[in-house]
Amino acid sequence: MLEAERRTIEEIGIPAIVLMENAGRQVVAALEARFDDLAQRKVAVLCGCGNNGGDGFVVARTLQQRDILASVFLVGEVANVKDEARRNLEVLGQLGMTVVEIRDEQAWELHYSEILDYDIIVDALLGAGVRVPLVGLLQTLVADINVSNIPVVSVDLPTGVSADSHDIVGEVMEASLTVTMAAPKIPLILPPAESHAGDLVVADIGIPQEVIDSVEPPKLDLLTRETILELINPRHDDAHKGDFGHVLVIAGSSGKSGAASLAGIASIRSGAGLVTVASPKSCQGIIAAAAPDYMTESLAETPEGLVDFDALEAVLRMESDVIAVGPGLGIGPSVSAFVHGLLERVGTPIILDADALNAFVGDVDRLHGRDGLDVVITPHPGEMARLLGTTVDDVQANRVEIARQFALAHHLHVVLKGYRTVIATPNGAVFLNLTGNPGMAVGGTGDVLTGVLAAWSAQLLDADAACKVAVYVHGMAGDIAEVAKGEISMSASDLTDHLSTALLDLSSSNQIEDESQGNQN
Repeated sequence: MLEAERRTIEEIGIPAIVLMENAGRQVVAALEARFDDLAQRKVAVLCGCGNNGGDGFVVARTLQQRDILASVFLVGEVANVKDEARRNLEVLGQLGMTVVEIRDEQAWELHYSEILDYDIIVDALLGAGVRVPLVGLLQTLVADINVSNIPVVSVDLPTGVSADSHDIVGEVMEASLTVTMAAPKIPLILPPAESHAGDLVVADIGIPQEVIDSVEPPKLDLLTRETILELINPRHDDAHKGDFGHVLVIAGSSGKSGAASLAGIASIRSGAGLVTVASPKSCQGIIAAAAPDYMTESLAETPEGLVDFDALEAVLRMESDVIAVGPGLGIGPSVSAFVHGLLERVGTPIILDADALNAFVGDVDRLHGRDGLDVVITPHPGEMARLLGTTVDDVQANRVEIARQFALAHHLHVVLKGYRTVIATPNGAVFLNLTGNPGMAVGGTGDVLTGVLAAWSAQLLDADAACKVAVYVHGMAGDIAEVAKGEISMSASDLTDHLSTALLDLSSSNQIEDESQGNQN
């Protein structure tokens, strides 16, 4: 973001003072949207000596111009305020606004009781440049504000949070609302830092999107409703089932037939034209009885009820547009040999989940995509940790980079499940998903995702697009199920029940958009 701001100023020609003015006014707009009674409230604007403080000076001036009582407290010395921030500070003086200097902890003790009389605190102390933990006066100040119970609105980032990391080291401002400039920052999206940011508003301050996209570090994007709507097209009136692909789900074992059923039902609910669920012979009747909507195939099995390696040739002869393998497949030498052989010889896009991934533990070099073949893996943190020979804690602490590096090294797509599901592509791009909730932390929801992903892979024939749509819709169905069932009692079957509601919502949005464009034309 610092580089994008530099390019905007130096190459596009938008002055820094204009960006600062826009930032301050956007914060005021967010305050007005958040507090209906803002005109009756007292606002304390805490400013640092840098550009973040300059934004705060604009906030204070704009509030005063709207007859809202605002006071400015400068944490530091006036002499240390430079450049555009200095110019905005001088404007406050010309307007007769008093700026209270807080140079040390003694001064803070003097003014803290005064600040406690305010209804809102604007945190404009430190912005994107923070690199080290807070110490001294700032540490004391933040700790005191955090116990004051006064709502805090942070400008760009809560003070104490680094823009470069979602880790928390030391004292951090507890914001109820953060107004961040131009684009979200990593700590505003990923835990544990994101829990300190409160609600998030992304403010347009005039930095062109083209400039942000041109900055060189690897691409990191959020999945948004608008992103997904661009990928889902209405069906033509003369469409037939062949237009929407044939999914082959290879899943299930003795005692784990439910995983296969969930994946098959989820594929049907997600729009696949045809779905076949292939499972060990002893499971076929159970899986067939679970739903009349998909076809079933029996596979050779071991005495333990696991898929046998001898089933490989039969599977390779089955017609499909995408294969999803793994849910409830079980663990054993025959399963590993079957999965390895399938990945090496298959000619259609393949999704590897659950026990299909466990087949590569200790032999991860064999888990690799190849030219002309889309391979998607969907590990949860435990499965990813086993593949890498590391701990779940390490995976969770480095979700984005672990997914990115694995996707690059193995030339495949990684869907790392969990809170803020990560999609990493073979070219290094990463996408973060915001849909979903803790109610989805229950057995079977991963099997549902496998089915959803397989269906969209068959329809879109584009692994990037399929991963985005599947992950977003899966989480969206979970959010709808949460409203209907609550977090505690939610089950994987609730997700399959609400996939249609999620897709109906998105399809309706697309239809309205198409009709609007038609009217404009």
